[in-house]
Amino acid sequence: MLNLENQRFVIMGVANKRSIGYGVAQVLDEAGAEVIFTYRKDRSKDALVKLLPDFKNNSQAKLIQCDVEDDAAVVKAFEEIGQSGQINGLYHSIAFADAEDLRGRFSDTSREGFLKAHSISSYSLVIAAREASKIMADNGSIVTTTYLGGEIAVQNYNVMGAAKASLESSVRYLALDLGAQGIRVNAISAGPIRTLSAKGVGGLNTILHEVEERAPLKRNVDIKDVGRTAAYLLTDLSSGVTGENIHVDAGYHIVR
Repeated sequence: MLNLENQRFVIMGVANKRSIGYGVAQVLDEAGAEVIFTYRKDRSKDALVKLLPDFKNNSQAKLIQCDVEDDAAVVKAFEEIGQSGQINGLYHSIAFADAEDLRGRFSDTSREGFLKAHSISSYSLVIAAREASKIMADNGSIVTTTYLGGEIAVQNYNVMGAAKASLESSVRYLALDLGAQGIRVNAISAGPIRTLSAKGVGGLNTILHEVEERAPLKRNVDIKDVGRTAAYLLTDLSSGVTGENIHVDAGYHIVR
């Protein structure tokens, strides 16, 4: 059994019990790790507070405000986290696009919508990785969440697909940058899951049904599936792995 006692991990992007970050937090908590959550606004904090009793070892977890659209807020958040010691890893699971940009024609995406999606969904990893690396222990790890729509064109994923492609490229460049510090950077390409952000994608039910029918494992994945792979990437179990995009999608990506 994985033992992560005396290790500290930051998780960004937990909105509710369906969030991928919540699944990651569950696995880390079960392994005895300390988990620190970031949130954007007070409403997000209130949702996190309601989740804390679910955790065995993190019912009193630190909650740190961090609006990734505000550079100063990101810097301040990681400075605050660092005041209580180094961290061993960061799990980034933040993505956003305007609902109107997740339907219809990609070519109709507005400039404002395109920049917003990339700023929140991709650049947020860059600045978070930069600040996290300043307080990260030796052999630390950074992991982010992506989706198949960053590799191929998925109907209705539109601008988020472009943002995920940017995110995946950023993973590789961050891996190159931070490798000299012993920090690894990887991505998990999760299969479709009914998260809050995924609900905005048109035709989600159709996508879920197709994965269940065509994936080699004949099922969809859940947040704990992703959480277990995240634990592997966040720890020394993956000590020689960086710059990778690991698919946790029941094998769907090999049969498209």
